[in-house]
Amino acid sequence: MRHRRFLVPVSVLLVVALGIGLYLFQPWRLFTVRQTNDALLVPTATSQMTSSAASAPASETPKQVAETPKEIAAGQWRSLEHATTGKASLIALPGGRHSVQFASLNTSDGPDLYVYLSPHASGSSEKTFGQGFTSLGKLKGNRGDQVYEIPSGVDVSTIRSVVIWCQRFSAGFAVAPLEQA
Repeated sequence: MRHRRFLVPVSVLLVVALGIGLYLFQPWRLFTVRQTNDALLVPTATSQMTSSAASAPASETPKQVAETPKEIAAGQWRSLEHATTGKASLIALPGGRHSVQFASLNTSDGPDLYVYLSPHASGSSEKTFGQGFTSLGKLKGNRGDQVYEIPSGVDVSTIRSVVIWCQRFSAGFAVAPLEQA
């Protein structure tokens, strides 16, 4: 009888703790894949853009020649808390807009993952990436190609890296350098 009075509250406490732990850590995400297949913007080399402007009719000025997306910075992912591979690029778009694209991203799935633009260099300490960032929203998937539009008003000259960040645990999954030449 004495053991039962002790066993019931302990059992209830363990079930509640297990439920909270499963909610917070979502361990099944270690085995899930969220595939994303956004159409990547094909960067145009500066030499190709210059030659197309040179071949334009004399009546057209270079400003009238259609602009094309151009990669202005890129880097490979550096794993932080989770093994991550692929390439991240900062892309200049027509009209002065910008985006970030991930090619062949491969990382773990996790709870509450976001994409951050960081003013900190990719070699910085992991905790610095949770400060002074611009959020581009939730990570679309943990595998595949992805494109994120950068909001107007963001000064892209201050972007030094892009980060996959877990807000729930204030931890970085990976970081890629986006420093412009």
